[in-house]
Amino acid sequence: MKDKIEEIEKNALQELDNCSNLKSLEDLRVKYLGKKGELTALLKMMGTLSKEERPVIGSLVNKVRDELEDIITSKEKELKKKEIAEKLESEKIDVTLPSSKIRRGSKHPINRVIEEVEDLFVSMGYDVVSGPELETDEYCFERLNLPKGHPARDMQDSFYITTEYLLRTQTSAVQARAMMDNKEKSPIRIIVPGKTYRREDDATHSHQFNQVEGLVIDKNITFADLKGTLEVFMKHMLGENTKLRFRPSYFPFTEPSYEVDVSCFKCGGKGCNLCKQTGWIELLGSGMVHPNVLRVNGYDPDKYTGFAFGTGLDRLAMFKYGITDMRLLYANDVRFLEQFDRKDI
Repeated sequence: MKDKIEEIEKNALQELDNCSNLKSLEDLRVKYLGKKGELTALLKMMGTLSKEERPVIGSLVNKVRDELEDIITSKEKELKKKEIAEKLESEKIDVTLPSSKIRRGSKHPINRVIEEVEDLFVSMGYDVVSGPELETDEYCFERLNLPKGHPARDMQDSFYITTEYLLRTQTSAVQARAMMDNKEKSPIRIIVPGKTYRREDDATHSHQFNQVEGLVIDKNITFADLKGTLEVFMKHMLGENTKLRFRPSYFPFTEPSYEVDVSCFKCGGKGCNLCKQTGWIELLGSGMVHPNVLRVNGYDPDKYTGFAFGTGLDRLAMFKYGITDMRLLYANDVRFLEQFDRKDI
């Protein structure tokens, strides 16, 4: 057994001296030290030796193994340095050549829509404000005329973190904050873009989605102001031929309240699969600010009136760019996003 170990050691050292590249070095390591290597095979034969021979042979095998591992490690470092030096010698880099073109990304369709909406309303004298996405029950519901136990709360399947805190179900919570923060109770003209959360998930809904809400409070604000604002908004986003239709509805924080439909931009109102043959697509909720909302947030409803509206920015992006499935907006699929890296959209 000792003669076999000495022979293996002698052959391994000789092969190591002749080893000239990293591949042959790795092959050599596997040959002698691998799971099926020659030294490993000797260790597996230890059970056939006598009790007196085992410690002697075992010690000798481990000594040779350690010696070979050290030599292989040292040889590997030497060969790597040699390989790098050869590459540096053979590869010439012309630093005067122009750099390779860096591939530029593109704006996400939702970001495009948000920026377009913000630019429009800033040009109309609105301020863009934001607020927390983790909201209190007070601002998300109570200050919007939805006290605890109000049946309208069941219209939204909310993500509650505690009994008091939840992920906001609409950006209307920021409207309440804006009214409360306005200590002088002066006129307000704001839009609030941002993320909202509800327990929904299908082709036209997502558990996280983006909304933009608008709020105007001043003296002598009427429904005509709301209608004119929304006409400018929708025609700017969907085309000058867009028509609006107001349908009476119910929202706890506005009175009267209206659902707003826009004429189908695909068929021009004639009827198609997108508008389900009706010629109209529901897109906004709106109304005159409820007197209770004005009152609870510090405004005198006898002096001030206002209007509010809200729409989903995700749906607006879908309609504007012809996207058929909302989930594509959040899948981060480069094939989908590359379509928006164009100047003509």
